Amino acid sequence: MDSAVEAIDAWNGVYWQFMMVLLIGAGLYFCVRTLLVQIRYLPEMFRTLGETPSDISEGVKGISAFKAFTISAASRVGTGNVAGVAVAISLGGPGAVFWMWLLAIVGGATAFVESTLAQVYKSRDKDSYYGGPAYYITRGLGERWRPLALAFAVIITLTYGFVFNAVQSNSITAAVVTSADGGMTLRMVIGAVIAALTALVIFGGVRRISGVTQVLVPLMAGAYVLLAVTVLVLNITEVPSMIALIVQHALGIREIAGAAVGTAIMQGVRRGLFSNEAGMGSTPNAAATASVSHPCKQGLIQTLGVYFDTLVMCTMTAIIILLSHPTYGGEAEGTSLTQSALAAQVGGWAVHAVTVIIFFLAFSSIIGNYYYAEANIPFLSRSRGLLLGVRAVVVLCVFGGAIGSVPLVWALADVFSALMATINLVAILPLGGVAVALLANYAEQRARGEEPVYHRDDIPDLRGRERIECWDGTDPMTVHQQLPRYR
Repeated sequence: MDSAVEAIDAWNGVYWQFMMVLLIGAGLYFCVRTLLVQIRYLPEMFRTLGETPSDISEGVKGISAFKAFTISAASRVGTGNVAGVAVAISLGGPGAVFWMWLLAIVGGATAFVESTLAQVYKSRDKDSYYGGPAYYITRGLGERWRPLALAFAVIITLTYGFVFNAVQSNSITAAVVTSADGGMTLRMVIGAVIAALTALVIFGGVRRISGVTQVLVPLMAGAYVLLAVTVLVLNITEVPSMIALIVQHALGIREIAGAAVGTAIMQGVRRGLFSNEAGMGSTPNAAATASVSHPCKQGLIQTLGVYFDTLVMCTMTAIIILLSHPTYGGEAEGTSLTQSALAAQVGGWAVHAVTVIIFFLAFSSIIGNYYYAEANIPFLSRSRGLLLGVRAVVVLCVFGGAIGSVPLVWALADVFSALMATINLVAILPLGGVAVALLANYAEQRARGEEPVYHRDDIPDLRGRERIECWDGTDPMTVHQQLPRYR
């Protein structure tokens, strides 16, 4: 097992140097092209979150912008915020958190572009919309890019359906084992329970998925935020020094053996991508499901998700961990490190509270992750047997992750997230002009005091316009409304 982890780590050490350049370079490029849309449109992100969807077909209500947001949040707001931050700090020191912040801010523009593209090139069936990178690659770039789209569909199915779900179940069992002081037998029991619950939900389809996540994510995220805020208030005088510690380590002003600047940057970028997923090509699959009046609306909402995930959730976790003065530059530590840090601040009961929160957050992440796999199966094949087979393997991976080791599952997560992000970024870089044109169309309508809507004839020279399946004016939401209060 150790040799496998070492081999995977060696690969990650080389490939992630390239990934850092690609992720940050693409983010900066989109920052320039969109004139910092992720900062300029922050108030608009909150306004569009409450939009009510129209009916997709008679008697069938579309998935709202908020529901689509919760599907993506189900994947984002999970172990990346609790276990992922702990892994970043234990391996890269406090400075890793700074680079997570930077990736989130720069990546906000990337998140806007990829989710806007998912909306404009989405498809529609009788009761929902669907889409994602595989669809905007073929429709935006043309059929000659289809092999890349097929590769993405396969990689995202492997990554989210199998590998990332193993990470989530691993974090659940690690939390329970820490709380109950158990061993492998307990891991197997918990793994079987999680696998059974996963099977019950994922065989119910996207509406059951969105229904579950809409309840679980706000409830559990709220509980974790409440617990974290309590700790921060109790230690409010030390919070500024913890933030200063993060910045000092990131810039090399203070370093600890084994956790130098290079390690901090690498861990920050890796864990940042796993946590907020900006540029990875995952959230566009959820963004495409929303029934909104303009593609940019879901792009803005998904950018807000990046901020909430990293700048709020991850930062609170990081400060709590740093208050416990952990050891840096050693073995990777996950959920147990966060549990111990919370227990040191508010008492042993926090270990059990985090166990409950982690269980539900990670379980909702399993559901959200699975949706990303399911959304891409039709692109590969319409075979019902293939879909059922993927569901069965997902359940097996959930169980396998529960009994696997922390270093192995996180190393595999790094491999697959890098491959997925590479394919997605290669596709959205040439398609960035589409999102920029749509943003200009959106801004013009807002300036006239209208609620922005989009019709595929509004921008005649839009790349791949002849392959846009939706946005033909049949959706009742795409009717212009004069809104004087927004002038």
